[in-house]
Amino acid sequence: MPEATRAVPYRAAGFSVVKRPHAALLAFGLALLVWELAALSGALPRLFMPAPHEVALALWELLRTGRLFIHLAASLQRIAAGWVLGTSAGLLLGFAMGMFSVARSVGLPLVAALFPIPKIALLPLFILWFGLGEPAKIATIAFGVFFPTAVSTYAAVDNVPRNLIRMAQSFGLPTAAIVRNVILPGSLPGILAGFRISTSIALILLVSAEMIGAQVGIGAFVLSAGNLMQTDQLLAGVAVLSVLGLAVSWLLSLAERRLLRWR
Repeated sequence: MPEATRAVPYRAAGFSVVKRPHAALLAFGLALLVWELAALSGALPRLFMPAPHEVALALWELLRTGRLFIHLAASLQRIAAGWVLGTSAGLLLGFAMGMFSVARSVGLPLVAALFPIPKIALLPLFILWFGLGEPAKIATIAFGVFFPTAVSTYAAVDNVPRNLIRMAQSFGLPTAAIVRNVILPGSLPGILAGFRISTSIALILLVSAEMIGAQVGIGAFVLSAGNLMQTDQLLAGVAVLSVLGLAVSWLLSLAERRLLRWR
């Protein structure tokens, strides 16, 4: 007698990503609630860790007076200029190392030797070269962004399947067409992933540079608030940096959805 048939569960979608934005919002709200209750109960000293509503009031005051826009505008100009310069140079070197043996032989040892250097430690040297103005801060950000961009771009280009390149060559495609239609699309996911790392490094270097040598900027504001023990304003500045990081991440996600639709 034949065995009774039964449905076999579908197993081909293992490890598929399912977005659950409500879970993130719930966890964030729960963390704020615990923080608020701990501050109101006295478990957290308000001088060192003010309640979330006090941070929100400080942030509103910064918005109302316009001080936030002054600091934010200065920081955005610096990080945009430094990131664009460093990313452009890193893309050029990374593509060259991925495409040409001579560039790889010269570039890899150079990157390996300079990448581990803490970039903020070079700010005094940049100040000597460029002065106390904006170029020193922009150069620090650009130098920090350059190396992770070059490494991620080189790795992305180098990991493009060679059989696809050989297939394109067998059809007689010119080198420019192979780069445009095979290498660039194949390396784009890795390059965009490198952008996520480089933007985070740029934000860290921005705050560090502004703390050392700036009068205006989110980093300078956070340092000033900390020196004056204005912890509510300090945390308001940290919240602005967090929102800035989230905004950059959202923009990169949007770029990935648009540029990687072929996947």
